[in-house]
Amino acid sequence: MYPTLLSLITYLPLAGAALAFILGRGSIEQERTARWLALWTSLVVLALSAVLWVQFDPTQPGLQFETRLGWLSDYGISYHTGLDGISLVFILLTAFVTPLAIAASWRTVQTQARTFAVTMLMLETALFGLFSAQDLVLFYVFYEATLIPASLMIGVWGGARRVWASLQFFLFTFGGSLFMLIGLIAMWLHAGTTDIEGLMQAGFSPLMQGWLLFAFILAFGVKLPLFPLHAWLPDAYSEAPAPASAMLSGVLSKTGAYGLLRFGVLMFPDAVHAFAPYVLALGVVAIIYAAFVAFAQTDMKRVIAYSSFSHMGMIAVGLFTLTAEGIDGAIFQMLSHGVVIAALFFCVSAVAWRAETQQISALGGVARQMPVLALLAMLFTMANIGLPGTGSFVGELLVLMGAIHVSFWVALLAGATMIMGAVYMLVLYKNVLFGSVKGTASLLRDLTGAEIAVLAPLAIVTLWMGIHPGTFTRLFDPVVMQAMHANTHAFAAANSQAILHLAAR
Repeated sequence: MYPTLLSLITYLPLAGAALAFILGRGSIEQERTARWLALWTSLVVLALSAVLWVQFDPTQPGLQFETRLGWLSDYGISYHTGLDGISLVFILLTAFVTPLAIAASWRTVQTQARTFAVTMLMLETALFGLFSAQDLVLFYVFYEATLIPASLMIGVWGGARRVWASLQFFLFTFGGSLFMLIGLIAMWLHAGTTDIEGLMQAGFSPLMQGWLLFAFILAFGVKLPLFPLHAWLPDAYSEAPAPASAMLSGVLSKTGAYGLLRFGVLMFPDAVHAFAPYVLALGVVAIIYAAFVAFAQTDMKRVIAYSSFSHMGMIAVGLFTLTAEGIDGAIFQMLSHGVVIAALFFCVSAVAWRAETQQISALGGVARQMPVLALLAMLFTMANIGLPGTGSFVGELLVLMGAIHVSFWVALLAGATMIMGAVYMLVLYKNVLFGSVKGTASLLRDLTGAEIAVLAPLAIVTLWMGIHPGTFTRLFDPVVMQAMHANTHAFAAANSQAILHLAAR
């Protein structure tokens, strides 16, 4: 095992961004050089992440590839990074989607290409740091660091309403993270450290757990997003260029779910049982509400945006079932959704770039002109609605298995996402790909080799996750099982203490 490998993966994109910024200034040729530098940097990081995966031992408990350096040692704050199985799969997701997004930007981002490439690599470093952080202050720093490049990608390279969309995204996310900062300070005052391992053993009282969990739900619920904290999402996803939409929906939204898992479900066993019914209800509302709104949209990207919101509601349900099956399903669904939603945004972009419109009413008969796109889009559409044989089916099945332990009605209503998703996604596919031929059809040409090179890996991974899900579940299931076992004992101990206290009175 190489202890410095995780640090190399984290900061190599930042080094690539700095080099691209220096070398890419000036002519069109230099802009192209910056693009290639960014792409090759992200591909090297992907290869190193594969080495990380091979070197990782899922049977070994605790953190691996750990680094601990002094930072603000007098205050109990350190630079502490490391990986368990949950962190690893999100590192892999980030490393996989980033080079595809950079490659997809070749056509969709025509202005300030160097700056866009630099921004994408900066976002990749921030995401790696976030998923590997084992100190809450370090996590907060990287969490906030994702906000800057993401806001820039929306506000600089987005559509007509890009400034408003970027402002909404920034204000919602920054406002939510203030609650995390308050919770962080309260935990530091109580425990004298911000090391996550130390905080797990800090023994917060049930009342304090409740307030802390409430603060973290507000913070991470914005990024997830959790209903009704989703107002920024449709504009941000639809106005951003396709590569940015893929990163926002495919990876960045997972930071909210990851935070809820780390700093909610796994850290506050007493409070999470009290909050679970309310979060489950909000998750079910998000699933159904987003599905109805998606069906009413006239813009392709907004349909996909609301589809993403609906699926994130399913992930929230899985996390707060507080069962191993539900949490495993939520994690697996995060990975599958990250791949599928990125692919759908790339497919929509391929059509919109050629037809010069995203309006569903202006499109029709696309399959006649773009048969390869039609085939790939069908696969990703079926994956998005949870067809067996795709990764989404596995994730949704596990979530429903966890939900049935909680309530039949929660499972039934959460399962509505599969039916309602089928309605709006198939209607979108029918109208755009097989509707009556419109005037824009003459502008369409099938996918280029470069576009196929972006979509083909996503298609392979989608099928791989559906056919052999154990490749991924074996990484994070041991961590989930260990955490659920520990939380069960902690919850039972807390109940026993409460009963003895009442008996003594």
